[in-house]
Amino acid sequence: MRRKPVERLVAEGGQGEGGQLKRSLSMWQLTMISIGATLGTGIFVVLGEAVPKAGPAVVVSFVIAGLTALFSALSYAELAGTIPVSGSSYSYAYATMGELIAWICGWCLILEYGVSVAAVAVGWGQYLNELLSGTIGLTIPGWMANPPGQGGYLNIPALLVVLLAMGFLLGGAKESARANTIMVMVKIASLILFCAVAFTGIRAGNYKPFMPLGLGGVSAAGASLFFSYIGFDAASTAGEEAKNPKRDLPRAIMLSLLIVTALYCLVALVAVGAMPWKQFGNADAALSQIMKDVTGQDFWSVLLAAGAVIAIASVVLTVMYGQTRILFSMSRDGLVPKLFARVSPKSGIPVANTVLVSLFCGVLAAVVPLGALADATSIGTLFAFALVNAAVIVLRRTRPDMPRSFKVAFSPVTPAIGFLLCLWMMGSFETITWEYFGGWMIIGIVLYFAYGMRRSQLAREVPTRLEK
Repeated sequence: MRRKPVERLVAEGGQGEGGQLKRSLSMWQLTMISIGATLGTGIFVVLGEAVPKAGPAVVVSFVIAGLTALFSALSYAELAGTIPVSGSSYSYAYATMGELIAWICGWCLILEYGVSVAAVAVGWGQYLNELLSGTIGLTIPGWMANPPGQGGYLNIPALLVVLLAMGFLLGGAKESARANTIMVMVKIASLILFCAVAFTGIRAGNYKPFMPLGLGGVSAAGASLFFSYIGFDAASTAGEEAKNPKRDLPRAIMLSLLIVTALYCLVALVAVGAMPWKQFGNADAALSQIMKDVTGQDFWSVLLAAGAVIAIASVVLTVMYGQTRILFSMSRDGLVPKLFARVSPKSGIPVANTVLVSLFCGVLAAVVPLGALADATSIGTLFAFALVNAAVIVLRRTRPDMPRSFKVAFSPVTPAIGFLLCLWMMGSFETITWEYFGGWMIIGIVLYFAYGMRRSQLAREVPTRLEK
């Protein structure tokens, strides 16, 4: 139950083993990191899995998932402005609810970030095939483009995009942010282009029946689509590399969520109007397929596939960035090996951390199917978000006079609603997803008591205090 004081968390910002992170990111770059981590597979790939659950009412599912994310985003914005460090919700929990809860939150974040990189990378391969088919008339053979159990041995394209993202990250935070900004602009343009072209193919009859599988289907789709929103907290992992984190982090989080939600709802509304909802289950690259059906030409489909390849690559890049920074914070606190906090004095990058995370995510992407990854990621994210909402309430009670650059309105009611919404959406997952999540949590708790509890920085300081 030992807690790490907020002042100490902030004072240690940027400090690693042998080097220090560099403050080089502006509010615009932080917003692009957040959009880059959010806007991608959720609309380009997971939409095809959500529509069969909700029908045309998938638009409502996006709204429900977005509102759930909004309540949590408000809490994130307050804590990011108050505790501007790289650990995201892990650090917020450490300052408010103690080390064990912080470890559990960090363990969920490892699931959220690490596994979502793999899930996103799997979706990247689908659009890469679409692009190759439309340009050179060839596709990657199924045995090397699908994981075991889905007709293949290894998903080589998924592994490839992870390794490419690793190359960008090793170039430096500022350089990675610049590349990400370019990719984000490309994918926003691609989605606007899709809406403009697919709008001409809308048929009113495709919206009927609007809710064929009832409210339960809408709720189940909303739970799956929450995967589409998990990246908005990526900006909070850049707290130790932002130029003005107290001012810029809250703004970046809220602005990115607003932009992403508007795009998601617009694209979903146009997509289900342009293609009957029952056909979505058979389309790997649904948006690209819609472009082809509406225009009768391959050109627009290929253009969208090219945009999707770039879009999804930026998600891999930014989410992997977030994962490395969370492990950096946990390592600095002693809860994971010090190797993850080692920073190159020359580049200001945690090199070993980046390489290890990339290899783990790449192997996972190569061998695990997308569906299982997306649902497991969503439930871990919802649990971490619930803890962030709780942390706002706790910190308001324990440190009411602490300066806050952003404050959640109507606290504790607003964060309490966010907490309950997260629990409600967690209840929408199937039993098998809960079993995966339960197994992950058991492994995490065992690791904490076997390693982290005794090796944590705070634990090692206790004898010193007693001696004094």
